[in-house]
Amino acid sequence: MTIRQLHLLGSPILRQLATPVATVDDAVRRLVDDLFETMHAAKGVGLAANQVGVARRVAVVDVGEDAPPPLVLINPRIAQASDVMEAAEEGCLSIPDIYGEVERHLGVTLEALDRDGRPYKVELSGFKARAAQHEIDHLDGVLFLDHLSAVKRGLLLAKWKRARKGQSGYVKDVTPEPAGEL
Repeated sequence: MTIRQLHLLGSPILRQLATPVATVDDAVRRLVDDLFETMHAAKGVGLAANQVGVARRVAVVDVGEDAPPPLVLINPRIAQASDVMEAAEEGCLSIPDIYGEVERHLGVTLEALDRDGRPYKVELSGFKARAAQHEIDHLDGVLFLDHLSAVKRGLLLAKWKRARKGQSGYVKDVTPEPAGEL
């Protein structure tokens, strides 16, 4: 497994529509493993392939809940969404330290392929449903900022530009924190 670089706001690949995976092979399984490794190192709860520079429809979600366990989402699609919406604060590993209130479906039914290419269907609710919707948005080239009002988005983009002043490039190394001493 490899910890990959994260692509940050401004990187064109974040706006790209990810291409479907035709066959789940060893390269795709390595990508899944790398996504989990990178996400955990960056202290995230979800990560999409285009956030590490790969425009393929692969994402992972791990919000720390056992049921259902961490999700591998290959070619995911939302088959059904609840009518009930919920607003909550969201952030993104590709837009560090920027947060906004996003309204999403409280529950969704997803269809996807697992790490071995087997199709499955899962019902999600609450935070796990939110995280899955966020990652599927990434695969469609959509960022959480796109769900905000123009005014709020403008304020957050100005904050982002101030925070990035003097920095160039749109990729960032992820360095895992060392394990604590015994």
